[in-house]
Amino acid sequence: MKTIFIVVTSINQTTKIVAMIKELTKAEEQVMLILWEMGEALVKEVIEKMNEPKPAYNTVSTVIRVLESKGFVDHKAIGNTHIYYPIIKENDYKRFAFDKVMNNYFENSYESLVSFLVKEKSMSNEELNEIIQLAEKLKKDK
Repeated sequence: MKTIFIVVTSINQTTKIVAMIKELTKAEEQVMLILWEMGEALVKEVIEKMNEPKPAYNTVSTVIRVLESKGFVDHKAIGNTHIYYPIIKENDYKRFAFDKVMNNYFENSYESLVSFLVKEKSMSNEELNEIIQLAEKLKKDK
């Protein structure tokens, strides 16, 4: 699997190099999805966006600190409060996650992926034709 290096500039304009995007746990991914959607948030705002049963404040706070240590999140302090924001872009993580799925389950073969989608997910002919047309368009635009 290839290593993805990302350079990010945080709100305070310090530049960090994130050596490698690491895989997120389900809890970390849930928090990141909320932060990507909101842009920035307090811990209590993240909790408000979570499904019931809502986790304890300390649990979410710990998850966010782990995300910060992994290089996914940073914060700005306003008084005694910390406002957290993502420093890894959602698309960068999507690319990493997709590459992992492609490598682990489809041997990096798009043909295997599409075959799986058609066979296992009952993809309609219309959806398949849309994918083919999109692929042809992207190939021409390259």
